[in-house]
Amino acid sequence: MQIINTIGRRKTSIARVYMKPGKGDIIINDRELKEYFLSEIHQTLVKQALAALKLEANYDVTVNVEGGGVTGQAEAVRLGIARALVEISPENKPTLRKEGFMTRDSRMVERKKPGRRKARRKFQFSKR
Repeated sequence: MQIINTIGRRKTSIARVYMKPGKGDIIINDRELKEYFLSEIHQTLVKQALAALKLEANYDVTVNVEGGGVTGQAEAVRLGIARALVEISPENKPTLRKEGFMTRDSRMVERKKPGRRKARRKFQFSKR
C-alpha cells in the first residue's frame, strides 16, 4: 500500500496528513506527538479517529501542520487522519461520521468592523 495523503482544516490551521502502514508512530512537524502537543487533551484529540476504529498500532502518521493555535491544529490533524482512514477503507466512514470526525467545523473568527472595538462590541458610550 502506498502513502495516503489527505488534508484537514480547523479555524486557520491546515494539517497535511501522510499515512502508511506501520506500528503506530505519530510524527507532527518532525517531532513526536507527546513533544508537539504537550497537553493530554490535545494528544487524545489527535488519536480519536484511530481509537474509534481501534487502529492505533496499525498506521504510521506523519503530519505537517501550520497556522492557528494548539486546539485548532489538533482538530485539523484529527480531521486529516479521519479522511485518510476513509480513503484507506470506505466502510470506516459511517463509524467516523457518527462520532463527528468527518465534519469540517467551519466556524471562523469574525472580522473586526470599522467603528467598533471588536467584531460586534461597540466603543464605550460616554454621555458627556
